[in-house]
Amino acid sequence: MIPKEKLPLITATFILVATKHMQEVLPHLELSDFPAINRNDLEVLQVNLGYLCNLSCTHCHVNAGPKRTELMVKETVDLVLDFINQGSIHTLDLTGGAPEMNPHFKYLVTKARAMGIEVIDRCNLVILEEPGFEDSAKFLADNKVIITASLPCYLEDNVDKQRGKGTFKTSLSGLKKLNNLGYGQAESDLQLNLVFNPQGINLPPEQKALEKAYKEHLQAHYDIAFNKLFAITNLPVQRFGSMLLSKGLFNDYMQLLKDNYREENLSGVMCRNTLSVDWQGFVYDCDFNQMLQLPLGANPTQKTHLRDLIKSSLLVDAPISVRQHCYGCTAGQGSSCGGALD
Repeated sequence: MIPKEKLPLITATFILVATKHMQEVLPHLELSDFPAINRNDLEVLQVNLGYLCNLSCTHCHVNAGPKRTELMVKETVDLVLDFINQGSIHTLDLTGGAPEMNPHFKYLVTKARAMGIEVIDRCNLVILEEPGFEDSAKFLADNKVIITASLPCYLEDNVDKQRGKGTFKTSLSGLKKLNNLGYGQAESDLQLNLVFNPQGINLPPEQKALEKAYKEHLQAHYDIAFNKLFAITNLPVQRFGSMLLSKGLFNDYMQLLKDNYREENLSGVMCRNTLSVDWQGFVYDCDFNQMLQLPLGANPTQKTHLRDLIKSSLLVDAPISVRQHCYGCTAGQGSSCGGALD
């Protein structure tokens, strides 16, 4: 437990680090020849419940970690619920940090499910085995929450390299716990999806082939089952973007994304039907724009708060803020929070 008297210093330190990441990366993304795009009907609300996390993964675009103290308060959680109640949103996508570490996580999930909203928990799996969170898996199952779990590889060395020593084995324990509750099983309606992130400056391999390899390996070696695999491109923002800059690889990676741009992916990018909400209640066109503090394309001169966004219908046909990093969602097979676009 972190002593209360140290929290202001720790918070200030991590805000400084996050700001430094943004200041390092944003100038390299400012000028963009990425095509202009506009919003469709709003269907998904992606909510970042805070940057507190039990892990510090190298590919994390949020710069989350165990010492972050930024967490969404209940007043803002209630604003989220009020906004959802407008009727156009059918899915609440919860992310972090580790969303389960927000003290209002269960309250939000329970209320949203009672409204008939589909809820996605972006779970790092390791959290399910942490002290104090042992009942999280059962809670998720009882509320039929869709679990989208990060497992950046099915090989132990690769996972531990990205996420920390021992995380692969703990992730397997979390997966087994979910399987035992019915998640990922053919006869069950409890959905368990896994997320793959590349290492280094590579695009993800073809999603269907990779999903087959994941399923065969995890079943044969660990008797673990899951529903779908989402292959997600690492975008050059926050911690990953700063790493690219420090190694002199930023321009090479951006060129890779541009060289693999596919116009047909524009119609499926997640920002068209998704709105991103940060832990303070400010809204953005996508999770990556949130990390870069880019205001909504609909209100480019200043940040917009959820309390000021009276009707989601006002966003329909509104422009979306784009920068160079948007090539990451349209390169190759495309990339979204639901994996490949093609």
